[in-house]
Amino acid sequence: METKLSELVARLKSAAGENLKAVVLYGSGATAEFQGQHSDLNILCVVDRATVPELERLHGVAEWWMGQRNPAPQILTLDELERSADVFAIELFDMKRHHRMLFGADFLEQMEVPMKLHRLQVERELRTNWLRLRQAILTAPPKKKAHLGIMLASMATFCVMFRHALIALGQPPPHGKREAVDGVAALAGADASGFHSILEFRAGKRKEKEIDVEAALQTYLEFVEIVTNEVDRRLETS
Repeated sequence: METKLSELVARLKSAAGENLKAVVLYGSGATAEFQGQHSDLNILCVVDRATVPELERLHGVAEWWMGQRNPAPQILTLDELERSADVFAIELFDMKRHHRMLFGADFLEQMEVPMKLHRLQVERELRTNWLRLRQAILTAPPKKKAHLGIMLASMATFCVMFRHALIALGQPPPHGKREAVDGVAALAGADASGFHSILEFRAGKRKEKEIDVEAALQTYLEFVEIVTNEVDRRLETS
């Protein structure tokens, strides 16, 4: 991981020159929860200019980085990042708390996150991802592999939403995915067994043959529905 990150920064500096102001590692790669098999290395590049020629200069670096099975770097100017705080409150909250500066000064320390707008984004994202989960189940072939894949693909996103739901309701930020799931389970009185089984599978603590995928998917979907509605109710009355 460290070798890849060092090479990325070197390639970015070479390609962007003085236009590159900062490179930030954020997301699970900047936490103790990083799992090489399941986690991405998310990168934000802060630049002076994000014109077509400047982006084209970075194409080769982005292509190489994606070839390492990582998402393309996010490219923003500092002004764009500051202006986006009102619509990306969740993302900026997390980035402030968990990031590593790979290059440049730590501009995130001074950035303000509008917490009133954070609450609205939590409600919207929870409901949006619940509906996406339904849509994924609707359109997937009714097979064990497909259903297991749906849960694996959505797990990290829902754990982020659960963590931010607890934060929006005034509770201390949970330290990991399991704690976030258990926190909203206690809040909503919901059965978290579907989420637990997928978390254990991701961590290598349970084998695929040990999971009743159809039962897990049923409790997984029900859990998301119950938690979403309970968080929505509590945020409306708090």
